Amino acid sequence: MSWFKLLMKWLFAMLFIVAGVLHFIRQDFYLRIMPPYLPAHLELVWLSGAFEICLAVLLLIPRYTAYSAWGLIALLIAVFPANVHMAINSQLFPEISPSFLWARLPMQGVLVAWAWWFAK
Repeated sequence: MSWFKLLMKWLFAMLFIVAGVLHFIRQDFYLRIMPPYLPAHLELVWLSGAFEICLAVLLLIPRYTAYSAWGLIALLIAVFPANVHMAINSQLFPEISPSFLWARLPMQGVLVAWAWWFAK
């Protein structure tokens, strides 16, 4: 693996580790993101945070990199409805620019492509 790809893998993993940890220390924010039609909001926040941390750590272990990358792709797809919910209901998040909330949606595709790079 090239030094650049290795650096990008570490950066990607750190992004998800930080995001996962934030699910536990800023859970009130993540609870606000949850679409109302989903059950067990707190448990889903914890579960998604735990998966982000675990999959990110596994990404750094060469034997599990591809499996973990596919798991992160699945996770990104699973949380996409919450990002859509935020963009559609931007009034619920006055501290965040509506433009930023809409810009996050295509960024999910960038993150999926980034994970796919490690899944190959």
